[in-house]
Amino acid sequence: MTRTAPLPLSDDDRAAMLNAAKAAVAYRATLDTGDVPPNLRPAALAKGFDATLPAQGKPAATVIDDLVSFAGQGLHGHASPRFFAYVCGGSMPVGAAADFLVTSWGQNSASSFESPSVALMEQTLCQWCLDLLDLPKDSGVGIVSGATVANTQAIITGRDALLARQGWDIAENGLFGAPPIPVIIGEAAHSAPMAGVRYAGLGLGNATRLATDDQGRVLVSALKTALAACENPPLVILQAGQINTGAFDPFAEIIPLVHAAGGWVHVDGAFGLWAHAVPALRDRLAGVAEADSWAVDLHKWLNAPYDAGLCIVRDRAALVSAMSARGAYLPELGETWEPSDSTLELSRRARGVPSYAILQHLGAEGLRAMITRHCDIAADVAQRLAAEPGITIMNDVVLNQVAIACDTDEITTKVLARIQERGRVYPSHGVWQDRQIIRVSIINHATDAADIDLLIAEILDAHRALR
Repeated sequence: MTRTAPLPLSDDDRAAMLNAAKAAVAYRATLDTGDVPPNLRPAALAKGFDATLPAQGKPAATVIDDLVSFAGQGLHGHASPRFFAYVCGGSMPVGAAADFLVTSWGQNSASSFESPSVALMEQTLCQWCLDLLDLPKDSGVGIVSGATVANTQAIITGRDALLARQGWDIAENGLFGAPPIPVIIGEAAHSAPMAGVRYAGLGLGNATRLATDDQGRVLVSALKTALAACENPPLVILQAGQINTGAFDPFAEIIPLVHAAGGWVHVDGAFGLWAHAVPALRDRLAGVAEADSWAVDLHKWLNAPYDAGLCIVRDRAALVSAMSARGAYLPELGETWEPSDSTLELSRRARGVPSYAILQHLGAEGLRAMITRHCDIAADVAQRLAAEPGITIMNDVVLNQVAIACDTDEITTKVLARIQERGRVYPSHGVWQDRQIIRVSIINHATDAADIDLLIAEILDAHRALR
């Protein structure tokens, strides 16, 4: 019989995939030498992207070559070892390589029956992370796109569980007429859990915002006052790793108080929870393992490619109850853990595979050594910059974050603008204690002493030129 349809992989398809792989390797090879910010911004790039869809298509290899040519000028060096702007890892090469496979395998990873290898790899990844983070081994874990969704899922699960304890079936009855859920969250919380409160239908306007200290830690006295005013069991959101200071809420003091009030404690640990994997750092998070749920990013300190986070819930049944949605056309429950039963998604890529590959590559000790090294580097950066007249370190460096301020907000803003314009390193802007700051996050797997020396030199050169 003569085949009328194209072959599964034509010569053109093969060339496109090989060209993409070569371009990806070439891009990664220049991350430690090229400028960090993009060369062009959207307005300048727009002419390279024709807004009119062509009537006739192009060969696949040409499409890829054009993408590399046009897009290259507008890429930010987020994976560069000299990118210090946000708390995002550098997409470790072994994880990026595994991501090539994920895309090529094209697995819909919702079902262990339909994609058994992916399900087992992701199940193993979840167990490894529970072990590393020293959290309850029988917790439910959903592999999600990042900390925003992880926080949202955990908050939804906490909402449902708190209502169920009061005899309210939210799946059947919805939120209308449900017992009110007091929400308590610190004033210095990140926007991700606050988004989760909104998405869960609880309303940020109904939340009690707790006063915090000069590092962003919730004040226990403020929590006690808020708990005393609660008529129903509350949902309390704490954080491991304040975005500007890296500080941790006093979990050991707070969590027992919330549980005594019948409440649910969720911890936004997007990057800071990883410190619980390091024995020497674990005391900074004392009591965190007693919470009811946690959110953590894999594309932060694990340095996985983007689109990877974990929603962890102590009561696995509560997570599955809140998340699962099984259609009649789906297979019955398989022989093992079902990925889709722990996430909001029914269809998704095998996003846990790159993280599985990274942990295979690093091992537990390799991960711990990387986290420890980054924290040591942050302390060194703070110490060296604090010695410069006119520069103040605005935080106690307990993790990987350094908040830097100059004598005036105007100088701080100009110093940062000068550094970013030069493009050799890239820290970010922030506001802390009502002051403009330059925020430095040390989290890229490849950052070394030369990168840090360059960062220090760029900050000092800009400061001395403008002061």
